[in-house]
Amino acid sequence: MVALTSVTPHSSNKLYPTPFICYSNSVNENTSSSSSSSSNFIAINPIKRRHSHSLSRLTIRSSAATKPPKSPAEQDWKTKRELLLEKRVRSVDVKEALRLQQENSFVILDVRPIAEFKEGHPPGAINVQIYRLIKEWTAWDIARRAAFAFFGIFAGTEENPEFLQDVASKLDKNSKIIVACSSGGTMKPTQNLPEGQQSRSLIAAYLLVLNGYNNVFHLEGGLYQWFKEDLPIESEEEE
Repeated sequence: MVALTSVTPHSSNKLYPTPFICYSNSVNENTSSSSSSSSNFIAINPIKRRHSHSLSRLTIRSSAATKPPKSPAEQDWKTKRELLLEKRVRSVDVKEALRLQQENSFVILDVRPIAEFKEGHPPGAINVQIYRLIKEWTAWDIARRAAFAFFGIFAGTEENPEFLQDVASKLDKNSKIIVACSSGGTMKPTQNLPEGQQSRSLIAAYLLVLNGYNNVFHLEGGLYQWFKEDLPIESEEEE
């Protein structure tokens, strides 16, 4: 005996018309052998299924559409990071940096401001600041100082235009350099920071490899981690 199965909606809403009936390959175990070749019928509502699929596609498109575009600063860092990876700039932790300095003639290039360098730095480190205090007093520089002061920063900084020139006066392009700053930053991607986190030392490393320096490394964890692990430091007296 052929079984007919149907699902009838409780609502009379026109969105759910009479279900479409199709064949099923399953056979009721209680049917007789004479009717065993017959197939059961199963009701399917195609409109409801299409509606569900449409909602899924709409959700996916909505998520893609609401993803914010990269800011100019984020895009700039993405470009820098790609070059650092292409040039195989490697990050080293503070203990490996100390070993490389002591055993392999690596030089630690501290790119922090001079005042921070004088307060404490790894022995033998060379200081070339990548940012410096704003020096000039043009209308534009005064406006920048005022902008920094608005946020409670009274020592506004600017890019050091003589950074590469100062590095070249102390290190040749074959020198083995470990670039260091306070925080260090990272090129490693995370869930919240898929491009890593830029820092002064990574920007300095980018400028160095862009200008032909061949052996550039980066201090992971920065000098904050160096001081935290009680590695050797020296300081200079203020003149």
